[in-house]
Amino acid sequence: MTSMKQRAGGMPKQPGLARHDSAVLDLAFALDCTASMGSYIETARRNIKNIVEAIVSSEKSDVKLALVEYRDHPPQDVTFVTRAHNFTSSVSSVRKWLEGCKAQGGGDTPEAVTDALHDILKLSWRETSTKICVLISDAPPHGLHSQGDTFPDGCPAGLDPMAIVRQMAEKGITLYCVGCEPAIIPYKEFFTAIAFLTGGQYVPLRGAKALTQIIVGGAQEEMSLERWMAEVDREVQQETKDGHEVDEKAVSKKIAAKLKVKGARSKTLMRNNTVLKEASMFSKVLSKCKSMAQIKGKFMLAALPSFGGSKKKSVHKGRKKTSTKKGRPVKKGRKGKTTCCRKRKLAGTTETKEEDYTTVESAISHSQILRMVRKSKARGKKK
Repeated sequence: MTSMKQRAGGMPKQPGLARHDSAVLDLAFALDCTASMGSYIETARRNIKNIVEAIVSSEKSDVKLALVEYRDHPPQDVTFVTRAHNFTSSVSSVRKWLEGCKAQGGGDTPEAVTDALHDILKLSWRETSTKICVLISDAPPHGLHSQGDTFPDGCPAGLDPMAIVRQMAEKGITLYCVGCEPAIIPYKEFFTAIAFLTGGQYVPLRGAKALTQIIVGGAQEEMSLERWMAEVDREVQQETKDGHEVDEKAVSKKIAAKLKVKGARSKTLMRNNTVLKEASMFSKVLSKCKSMAQIKGKFMLAALPSFGGSKKKSVHKGRKKTSTKKGRPVKKGRKGKTTCCRKRKLAGTTETKEEDYTTVESAISHSQILRMVRKSKARGKKK
């Protein structure tokens, strides 16, 4: 792996904020290692070298990788709660971690998502790096919804995911929540909310095949945006210098006008040639919650609103996770994994189209600028 010294002649250092180098990337994975995740673990293991090489070749970057494996607390799982592997530049080391990562156990529906995020926060992130965490999950954390939860009051270790994610945002860690659908659909709004809080994105995944594209594309997008963060920081600090609250829409318009003059461009992760969906109003409401208890209350009141657009529901029997749709099993591919495709009818026939993720380069979009503004606000809170 090649490395690159910090670029000279960049944007001037901003007071109160650490300067980030878009060419230095710390990429961490939080990976559910319970029984339903076998195909995703295998895809990550087989493609980790390709992932790193694609990022290095396209971004001329210095990449370090970390991994946090997670399952659940006893008695739901007696193997381990989390296993953390700190940052390394050795691809062979990461491959060995993944080779030792087996998909088994899990117990009840929720898993130790909160504990995994806590371990992610404690990793040795480089001060000036572009920081990205990719959370790959098909189940919620404890305490989100009482049904099927052995720990309905939340993480048995007393950790709160909302507090942890806020600390991640202040540290400059952008969270990409890769939701393994359809199992994750009832809890998608929660995962969208925590990604939104960090300026990241929720990315739906219907099968393991597209995972590599998502990881590479997400990293490329965030690194391209990081190149313009000094410009965003400058405007946000100007707005807050007298203690005023930042009007995100107003300041984003100012930034958009300045970036347009500079000809600023970025990369965008696309799903089937369409930009990813922005966070719903409900997800934005959840992102303002200070604790998991507040989140749970809103989930209960809303009666899991994500069911409104889907009749799919997760069914967990013992340690095996399956899905149903209108009382019938969802079609599975070989080895029990959900097929990575969608069907549509054309002229009386059924055509199967594979889920495809790509990145395109264009002018920075308004939604990307808003994400950058949220990042800047969060980083500015770090003492």
